[in-house]
Amino acid sequence: MNFKLKTIVPQLITVLAVILVFGFFTYNAQINMENRGIDFGYGFLSQESSFDVQFSLIEYDGSHSYFRAYLVGLLNTILVSVIGIIIATVIGVMVGIARLSPNYLINKFAAFYVEFFRNIPLLLQIFFWYFAALRALPLPQDAEAMFGVFFLTIKGLYVPAFIWENLNIFFYSLVAAVISIIIIKTYAKKVQETQGKQIPVFLIGIGLIFSLPLLSFLIGGVNLSFEVPKLKQLATTSFIYEGGVSLPPELIALTLSLSLYTATFIAECVRAGIQGVGKGQKEAAASIGLTPNQVLKLVIMPQALRIIIPPTTNQYLNLTKNSSLAAAIAYPDLVLVFAGTALMQTGKAIEIVSITMLTYLSLSVSISILMNWYNKKIAIKEK
Repeated sequence: MNFKLKTIVPQLITVLAVILVFGFFTYNAQINMENRGIDFGYGFLSQESSFDVQFSLIEYDGSHSYFRAYLVGLLNTILVSVIGIIIATVIGVMVGIARLSPNYLINKFAAFYVEFFRNIPLLLQIFFWYFAALRALPLPQDAEAMFGVFFLTIKGLYVPAFIWENLNIFFYSLVAAVISIIIIKTYAKKVQETQGKQIPVFLIGIGLIFSLPLLSFLIGGVNLSFEVPKLKQLATTSFIYEGGVSLPPELIALTLSLSLYTATFIAECVRAGIQGVGKGQKEAAASIGLTPNQVLKLVIMPQALRIIIPPTTNQYLNLTKNSSLAAAIAYPDLVLVFAGTALMQTGKAIEIVSITMLTYLSLSVSISILMNWYNKKIAIKEK
Protein backbone atom coordinates (compact mmCIF):
# COMPACT_ATOMS: atom_id res chain seq x y z
CA MET A 1 0.00 0.00 0.00
CA ASN A 2 2.79 2.43 0.90
CA PHE A 3 4.55 1.57 -2.37
CA LYS A 4 1.43 2.44 -4.37
CA LEU A 5 1.08 5.75 -2.55
CA LYS A 6 4.71 6.60 -3.22
CA THR A 7 4.17 6.08 -6.95
CA ILE A 8 0.71 7.68 -7.25
CA VAL A 9 1.20 10.81 -5.12
CA PRO A 10 4.06 12.31 -7.21
CA GLN A 11 2.04 11.75 -10.38
CA LEU A 12 -1.02 13.44 -8.88
CA ILE A 13 1.09 16.38 -7.72
CA THR A 14 2.61 16.72 -11.21
CA VAL A 15 -0.80 16.65 -12.91
CA LEU A 16 -2.19 19.19 -10.41
CA ALA A 17 0.79 21.49 -10.96
CA VAL A 18 0.31 21.36 -14.75
CA ILE A 19 -3.42 22.14 -14.37
CA LEU A 20 -2.69 25.07 -12.03
CA VAL A 21 -0.05 26.55 -14.36
CA PHE A 22 -2.32 26.16 -17.40
CA GLY A 23 -5.25 27.64 -15.48
CA PHE A 24 -3.16 30.61 -14.33
CA PHE A 25 -2.04 31.52 -17.85
CA THR A 26 -5.55 30.97 -19.24
CA TYR A 27 -7.14 33.19 -16.58
CA ASN A 28 -4.45 35.84 -17.05
CA ALA A 29 -4.98 35.85 -20.83
CA GLN A 30 -8.76 36.10 -20.37
CA ILE A 31 -8.45 39.10 -18.02
CA ASN A 32 -6.05 40.90 -20.38
CA MET A 33 -8.33 40.29 -23.37
CA GLU A 34 -11.34 41.64 -21.45
CA ASN A 35 -9.40 44.74 -20.43
CA ARG A 36 -8.46 45.40 -24.05
CA GLY A 37 -11.95 44.66 -25.36
CA ILE A 38 -10.84 41.66 -27.42
CA ASP A 39 -13.54 39.08 -28.09
CA PHE A 40 -12.61 35.41 -28.03
CA GLY A 41 -14.40 32.92 -30.26
CA TYR A 42 -14.30 30.85 -33.41
CA GLY A 43 -17.36 32.33 -35.09
CA PHE A 44 -15.12 34.08 -37.63
CA LEU A 45 -14.57 30.74 -39.38
CA SER A 46 -17.99 31.05 -41.02
CA GLN A 47 -17.37 34.62 -42.24
CA GLU A 48 -16.39 35.49 -45.82
CA SER A 49 -12.62 35.46 -46.26
CA SER A 50 -12.43 38.10 -49.03
CA PHE A 51 -9.03 36.98 -50.35
CA ASP A 52 -7.91 34.67 -53.13
CA VAL A 53 -5.30 31.91 -53.17
CA GLN A 54 -3.13 31.25 -56.22
CA PHE A 55 -3.06 27.44 -55.86
CA SER A 56 -5.77 25.24 -54.39
CA LEU A 57 -6.74 21.58 -54.57
CA ILE A 58 -10.39 22.43 -53.95
CA GLU A 59 -12.65 25.13 -55.33
CA TYR A 60 -11.98 28.41 -53.56
CA ASP A 61 -12.32 32.16 -54.04
CA GLY A 62 -12.77 35.23 -51.87
CA SER A 63 -16.48 34.56 -51.36
CA HIS A 64 -15.77 31.38 -49.40
CA SER A 65 -15.41 31.27 -45.61
CA TYR A 66 -12.27 31.36 -43.48
CA PHE A 67 -12.84 27.69 -42.71
CA ARG A 68 -12.64 26.97 -46.43
CA ALA A 69 -9.40 28.94 -46.54
CA TYR A 70 -8.14 26.81 -43.66
CA LEU A 71 -8.93 23.65 -45.65
CA VAL A 72 -7.07 25.04 -48.67
CA GLY A 73 -3.95 25.66 -46.59
CA LEU A 74 -4.24 22.29 -44.86
CA LEU A 75 -4.57 20.34 -48.13
CA ASN A 76 -1.64 22.22 -49.67
CA THR A 77 0.47 21.39 -46.61
CA ILE A 78 -0.52 17.72 -46.78
CA LEU A 79 0.22 17.66 -50.52
CA VAL A 80 3.80 18.92 -50.23
CA SER A 81 4.40 16.75 -47.15
CA VAL A 82 3.21 13.52 -48.78
CA ILE A 83 5.10 14.13 -52.03
CA GLY A 84 8.20 15.15 -50.08
CA ILE A 85 8.08 12.06 -47.84
CA ILE A 86 7.76 9.73 -50.84
CA ILE A 87 10.61 11.33 -52.81
CA ALA A 88 12.85 11.67 -49.74
CA THR A 89 12.31 8.02 -48.85
CA VAL A 90 13.19 6.78 -52.34
CA ILE A 91 16.30 8.95 -52.58
CA GLY A 92 17.31 8.26 -48.98
CA VAL A 93 17.12 4.48 -49.33
CA MET A 94 19.13 4.50 -52.57
CA VAL A 95 21.78 6.86 -51.21
CA GLY A 96 21.99 4.95 -47.91
CA ILE A 97 22.65 1.68 -49.74
CA ALA A 98 25.05 3.46 -52.12
CA ARG A 99 27.10 4.68 -49.15
CA LEU A 100 27.92 1.04 -48.39
CA SER A 101 28.74 0.17 -51.99
CA PRO A 102 32.20 -1.32 -52.64
CA ASN A 103 32.32 0.81 -55.80
CA TYR A 104 34.55 3.80 -54.99
CA LEU A 105 32.77 6.34 -57.23
CA ILE A 106 29.27 5.39 -56.08
CA ASN A 107 30.32 5.39 -52.44
CA LYS A 108 32.04 8.80 -52.60
CA PHE A 109 29.26 10.38 -54.67
CA ALA A 110 26.67 9.27 -52.09
CA ALA A 111 28.85 10.60 -49.27
CA PHE A 112 29.27 13.95 -51.08
CA TYR A 113 25.50 14.22 -51.59
CA VAL A 114 24.82 13.63 -47.89
CA GLU A 115 27.47 16.06 -46.64
CA PHE A 116 26.56 18.75 -49.18
CA PHE A 117 22.79 18.93 -48.75
CA ARG A 118 22.51 18.33 -45.01
CA ASN A 119 25.04 21.04 -44.14
CA ILE A 120 23.29 23.84 -46.06
CA PRO A 121 20.36 25.44 -44.18
CA LEU A 122 17.02 24.33 -45.58
CA LEU A 123 15.78 27.90 -46.02
CA LEU A 124 18.78 28.72 -48.24
CA GLN A 125 18.08 25.63 -50.34
CA ILE A 126 14.49 26.76 -50.80
CA PHE A 127 15.71 30.20 -51.90
CA PHE A 128 18.20 28.63 -54.30
CA TRP A 129 15.63 26.48 -56.10
CA TYR A 130 13.03 29.23 -56.21
CA PHE A 131 15.05 32.40 -56.92
CA ALA A 132 17.99 30.91 -58.83
CA ALA A 133 17.19 27.58 -60.48
CA LEU A 134 13.52 28.03 -61.38
CA ARG A 135 13.84 31.72 -62.24
CA ALA A 136 16.30 30.76 -64.97
CA LEU A 137 13.64 28.75 -66.80
CA PRO A 138 12.18 30.10 -70.06
CA LEU A 139 8.98 32.08 -70.44
CA PRO A 140 5.89 30.10 -71.55
CA GLN A 141 6.23 31.17 -75.20
CA ASP A 142 9.90 30.04 -75.25
CA ALA A 143 9.47 26.71 -73.46
CA GLU A 144 10.37 23.50 -75.27
CA ALA A 145 7.92 20.63 -74.93
CA MET A 146 9.18 17.57 -73.07
CA PHE A 147 7.85 14.42 -74.75
CA GLY A 148 5.46 16.73 -76.57
CA VAL A 149 3.12 17.21 -73.59
CA PHE A 150 5.12 18.60 -70.61
CA PHE A 151 6.14 22.26 -70.38
CA LEU A 152 8.55 23.52 -67.69
CA THR A 153 8.53 27.31 -67.55
CA ILE A 154 9.26 30.14 -65.16
CA LYS A 155 5.55 30.06 -64.27
CA GLY A 156 5.60 26.40 -63.30
CA LEU A 157 5.26 22.90 -64.70
CA TYR A 158 2.32 22.20 -67.01
CA VAL A 159 1.29 18.55 -67.41
CA PRO A 160 -1.63 16.83 -69.16
CA ALA A 161 -4.85 16.36 -67.19
CA PHE A 162 -6.51 12.95 -66.95
CA ILE A 163 -10.13 12.79 -68.14
CA TRP A 164 -11.74 9.58 -66.91
CA GLU A 165 -14.89 7.70 -67.80
CA ASN A 166 -16.14 5.14 -65.24
CA LEU A 167 -13.31 5.95 -62.87
CA ASN A 168 -15.03 4.01 -60.08
CA ILE A 169 -14.61 0.72 -61.98
CA PHE A 170 -10.88 1.42 -62.41
CA PHE A 171 -10.61 2.17 -58.69
CA TYR A 172 -12.39 -1.07 -57.78
CA SER A 173 -9.97 -3.02 -59.98
CA LEU A 174 -7.02 -1.48 -58.14
CA VAL A 175 -8.58 -2.34 -54.77
CA ALA A 176 -9.16 -5.92 -55.95
CA ALA A 177 -5.51 -6.14 -57.06
CA VAL A 178 -4.24 -4.87 -53.70
CA ILE A 179 -6.46 -7.30 -51.75
CA SER A 180 -5.31 -10.17 -53.96
CA ILE A 181 -1.66 -9.27 -53.37
CA ILE A 182 -2.19 -9.19 -49.60
CA ILE A 183 -3.84 -12.64 -49.69
CA ILE A 184 -1.07 -14.08 -51.88
CA LYS A 185 1.62 -12.56 -49.68
CA THR A 186 0.06 -14.09 -46.56
CA TYR A 187 -0.18 -17.49 -48.27
CA ALA A 188 3.42 -17.22 -49.54
CA LYS A 189 4.66 -16.49 -46.04
CA LYS A 190 2.97 -19.61 -44.68
CA VAL A 191 4.39 -21.74 -47.49
CA GLN A 192 7.88 -20.42 -46.84
CA GLU A 193 7.61 -21.10 -43.11
CA THR A 194 6.19 -24.62 -43.49
CA GLN A 195 7.78 -25.89 -46.71
CA GLY A 196 10.75 -23.59 -47.24
CA LYS A 197 9.57 -22.66 -50.74
CA GLN A 198 9.48 -19.13 -52.10
CA ILE A 199 6.58 -17.89 -54.18
CA PRO A 200 7.45 -14.96 -56.51
CA VAL A 201 5.07 -12.55 -54.78
CA PHE A 202 6.69 -9.47 -56.33
CA LEU A 203 6.25 -10.69 -59.92
CA ILE A 204 2.71 -11.89 -59.23
CA GLY A 205 1.89 -8.54 -57.62
CA ILE A 206 3.22 -6.60 -60.60
CA GLY A 207 1.13 -8.79 -62.89
CA LEU A 208 -2.04 -8.20 -60.86
CA ILE A 209 -1.47 -4.44 -60.58
CA PHE A 210 -1.26 -4.20 -64.37
CA SER A 211 -3.66 -6.93 -65.49
CA LEU A 212 -6.75 -6.12 -63.41
CA PRO A 213 -6.81 -2.39 -64.29
CA LEU A 214 -6.16 -3.38 -67.92
CA LEU A 215 -9.24 -5.60 -67.82
CA SER A 216 -11.27 -2.63 -66.56
CA PHE A 217 -10.33 -0.83 -69.79
CA LEU A 218 -11.01 -3.83 -72.03
CA ILE A 219 -14.30 -5.09 -70.59
CA GLY A 220 -15.25 -2.63 -67.84
CA GLY A 221 -16.00 0.41 -69.97
CA VAL A 222 -13.21 2.51 -68.48
CA ASN A 223 -11.81 5.16 -70.80
CA LEU A 224 -8.94 7.59 -70.30
CA SER A 225 -8.11 10.64 -72.37
CA PHE A 226 -5.65 13.48 -71.85
CA GLU A 227 -6.07 17.23 -71.98
CA VAL A 228 -2.72 18.63 -73.15
CA PRO A 229 -1.80 22.22 -72.12
CA LYS A 230 -2.02 24.68 -75.02
CA LEU A 231 -0.27 28.03 -75.29
CA LYS A 232 -2.59 31.05 -75.34
CA GLN A 233 -1.63 34.68 -75.97
CA LEU A 234 -3.22 37.15 -73.56
CA ALA A 235 -1.43 40.27 -74.79
CA THR A 236 1.43 41.26 -77.06
CA THR A 237 4.08 39.90 -74.69
CA SER A 238 1.92 37.87 -72.30
CA PHE A 239 1.38 34.15 -72.79
CA ILE A 240 -0.08 31.40 -70.65
CA TYR A 241 -0.89 27.70 -70.96
CA GLU A 242 -4.52 26.67 -70.80
CA GLY A 243 -5.81 23.18 -70.03
CA GLY A 244 -4.01 20.40 -68.28
CA VAL A 245 -2.69 20.74 -64.75
CA SER A 246 -0.30 23.49 -63.64
CA LEU A 247 2.10 23.03 -60.74
CA PRO A 248 3.33 26.41 -59.45
CA PRO A 249 7.08 27.03 -59.07
CA GLU A 250 6.60 27.50 -55.33
CA LEU A 251 5.39 23.90 -55.00
CA ILE A 252 8.26 22.58 -57.12
CA ALA A 253 10.94 24.52 -55.23
CA LEU A 254 9.56 23.56 -51.82
CA THR A 255 9.17 19.88 -52.72
CA LEU A 256 12.69 19.65 -54.15
CA SER A 257 14.23 21.37 -51.14
CA LEU A 258 12.39 19.32 -48.52
CA SER A 259 13.03 16.05 -50.37
CA LEU A 260 16.74 16.53 -51.05
CA TYR A 261 17.40 17.85 -47.55
CA THR A 262 15.46 15.20 -45.64
CA ALA A 263 16.78 12.39 -47.86
CA THR A 264 20.29 12.96 -46.46
CA PHE A 265 19.15 12.11 -42.93
CA ILE A 266 17.10 9.14 -44.11
CA ALA A 267 20.16 7.88 -45.99
CA GLU A 268 22.16 7.92 -42.76
CA CYS A 269 19.34 6.07 -40.98
CA VAL A 270 19.41 3.39 -43.69
CA ARG A 271 23.21 3.13 -43.58
CA ALA A 272 23.19 2.80 -39.78
CA GLY A 273 20.44 0.20 -39.91
CA ILE A 274 22.26 -2.00 -42.41
CA GLN A 275 25.54 -1.68 -40.54
CA GLY A 276 23.71 -2.63 -37.35
CA VAL A 277 23.15 -6.16 -38.68
CA GLY A 278 25.96 -8.48 -37.66
CA LYS A 279 28.52 -9.36 -40.30
CA GLY A 280 28.26 -13.01 -39.31
CA GLN A 281 24.63 -13.15 -40.44
CA LYS A 282 25.55 -11.86 -43.89
CA GLU A 283 28.31 -14.45 -44.19
CA ALA A 284 26.02 -17.22 -42.94
CA ALA A 285 23.36 -16.28 -45.50
CA ALA A 286 25.93 -16.25 -48.29
CA SER A 287 27.31 -19.62 -47.18
CA ILE A 288 23.97 -21.37 -47.78
CA GLY A 289 23.86 -20.14 -51.37
CA LEU A 290 21.81 -16.95 -51.16
CA THR A 291 22.60 -14.33 -53.77
CA PRO A 292 23.58 -10.78 -52.64
CA ASN A 293 20.08 -9.53 -53.51
CA GLN A 294 18.48 -12.34 -51.48
CA VAL A 295 20.80 -11.64 -48.56
CA LEU A 296 19.78 -7.97 -48.61
CA LYS A 297 16.06 -8.73 -48.99
CA LEU A 298 15.64 -11.76 -46.72
CA VAL A 299 18.31 -11.35 -44.05
CA ILE A 300 19.63 -7.80 -43.77
CA MET A 301 16.60 -5.53 -44.40
CA PRO A 302 14.11 -7.33 -42.10
CA GLN A 303 16.54 -6.81 -39.22
CA ALA A 304 17.76 -3.39 -40.33
CA LEU A 305 14.22 -2.00 -40.48
CA ARG A 306 13.98 -2.26 -36.70
CA ILE A 307 16.82 0.25 -36.49
CA ILE A 308 15.77 2.35 -39.51
CA ILE A 309 12.09 3.01 -38.78
CA PRO A 310 12.24 5.01 -35.48
CA PRO A 311 14.75 7.68 -36.63
CA THR A 312 13.13 7.80 -40.07
CA THR A 313 9.82 8.59 -38.38
CA ASN A 314 11.50 11.63 -36.82
CA GLN A 315 12.60 12.76 -40.29
CA TYR A 316 9.04 12.43 -41.62
CA LEU A 317 7.86 14.62 -38.76
CA ASN A 318 10.62 17.15 -39.42
CA LEU A 319 9.72 17.31 -43.11
CA THR A 320 6.05 17.93 -42.31
CA LYS A 321 6.87 20.71 -39.86
CA ASN A 322 9.57 22.19 -42.09
CA SER A 323 6.94 22.62 -44.81
CA SER A 324 5.87 25.73 -42.85
CA LEU A 325 8.91 27.46 -44.39
CA ALA A 326 6.75 27.65 -47.52
CA ALA A 327 5.67 31.10 -46.40
CA ALA A 328 9.15 32.36 -47.35
CA ILE A 329 8.39 31.85 -51.05
CA ALA A 330 4.62 32.51 -50.86
CA TYR A 331 3.49 28.92 -51.31
CA PRO A 332 -0.10 28.91 -49.94
CA ASP A 333 0.30 26.41 -47.12
CA LEU A 334 -1.45 26.45 -43.76
CA VAL A 335 0.92 29.02 -42.25
CA LEU A 336 0.71 31.52 -45.11
CA VAL A 337 -3.02 31.22 -45.83
CA PHE A 338 -4.45 30.76 -42.35
CA ALA A 339 -1.83 31.86 -39.82
CA GLY A 340 -0.79 34.69 -42.14
CA THR A 341 -3.46 36.29 -44.29
CA ALA A 342 -6.49 35.17 -42.26
CA LEU A 343 -4.87 36.27 -38.99
CA MET A 344 -4.01 39.73 -40.32
CA GLN A 345 -7.55 40.25 -41.62
CA THR A 346 -9.42 39.02 -38.54
CA GLY A 347 -7.01 39.83 -35.71
CA LYS A 348 -7.95 36.51 -34.08
CA ALA A 349 -4.39 35.70 -33.09
CA ILE A 350 -5.05 33.30 -30.22
CA GLU A 351 -7.76 31.38 -32.05
CA ILE A 352 -5.87 31.04 -35.35
CA VAL A 353 -2.51 30.22 -33.79
CA SER A 354 -4.12 27.61 -31.54
CA ILE A 355 -5.88 25.97 -34.52
CA THR A 356 -2.64 25.98 -36.52
CA MET A 357 -0.67 24.45 -33.65
CA LEU A 358 -3.29 21.76 -33.08
CA THR A 359 -3.33 20.99 -36.80
CA TYR A 360 0.43 20.43 -36.99
CA LEU A 361 0.23 18.42 -33.76
CA SER A 362 -2.52 16.25 -35.27
CA LEU A 363 -0.52 15.67 -38.47
CA SER A 364 2.58 14.73 -36.48
CA VAL A 365 0.69 12.40 -34.16
CA SER A 366 -1.00 10.73 -37.16
CA ILE A 367 2.38 10.08 -38.80
CA SER A 368 3.77 8.74 -35.52
CA ILE A 369 0.83 6.37 -35.02
CA LEU A 370 1.11 5.07 -38.59
CA MET A 371 4.87 4.54 -38.39
CA ASN A 372 4.66 2.94 -34.93
CA TRP A 373 2.03 0.54 -36.26
CA TYR A 374 4.27 -0.35 -39.18
CA ASN A 375 7.28 -0.74 -36.90
CA LYS A 376 5.31 -3.10 -34.66
CA LYS A 377 4.04 -5.04 -37.67
CA ILE A 378 7.49 -5.74 -39.09
CA ALA A 379 9.07 -6.49 -35.73
CA ILE A 380 10.76 -9.88 -35.59
CA LYS A 381 8.73 -12.08 -33.24
CA GLU A 382 10.23 -15.03 -31.48
CA LYS A 383 8.25 -18.25 -31.70
